Amino acid sequence: MTKLYKYLISNYKSNEPIFVSDLQISILDANLQQMFNLLCDSGKIKRFDTGIYYLPKESRLTGGVPLGADTVARYKYVSRNERIDGYYSGYTFANQLGVITQVPYTLEIVSNNASAKVQEVNLQGRKVILRKAKIPVTKENYKILQFLDFLKDVELYMDKNNEVYIERIKRYIVDEQICKMDVDLYIRQYPDRTYRSIYEMGLYEFFV
Repeated sequence: MTKLYKYLISNYKSNEPIFVSDLQISILDANLQQMFNLLCDSGKIKRFDTGIYYLPKESRLTGGVPLGADTVARYKYVSRNERIDGYYSGYTFANQLGVITQVPYTLEIVSNNASAKVQEVNLQGRKVILRKAKIPVTKENYKILQFLDFLKDVELYMDKNNEVYIERIKRYIVDEQICKMDVDLYIRQYPDRTYRSIYEMGLYEFFV
């Protein structure tokens, strides 16, 4: 068993994305790539994309269960290793919130790790619209930034007079304990229509 393989099985679960850039192991880069190639050839690991590998999950299916593109997107742009770098946005978050029922074909994410203001990324056929975070995303602020982003364009996703959807938003505020102090801190970074949506839907009194 090679040093690299021991490291991987000790630090990663099956079907968990392995980013070569994350590895903390004392192997020269040239040797590291060669070792990854050998492990791929032997079937012990699989390559998802450039610099991204995974330990295959055992299955009766030939070749095992493939690593999902949504999982890679989450690890690469949203969260990994207990660090939050982004959040789901747009129609993706609206679907998670329950104000649209159709699952969007495109995954929308705001991330610190985006290299451009807006870019389209293709992960093995999965389309991702990636936006650079205007405010650095952290474990402490991602929920409020995600929520204010949604309210900024809420009219794209729902009728602001739909009581069923408004109740779902109010329930989200309570369940996630969206804080009034955080709203006041960040809302100045958003267009006036964001505050107007809060007022028109009667959300302010539900903030913690």
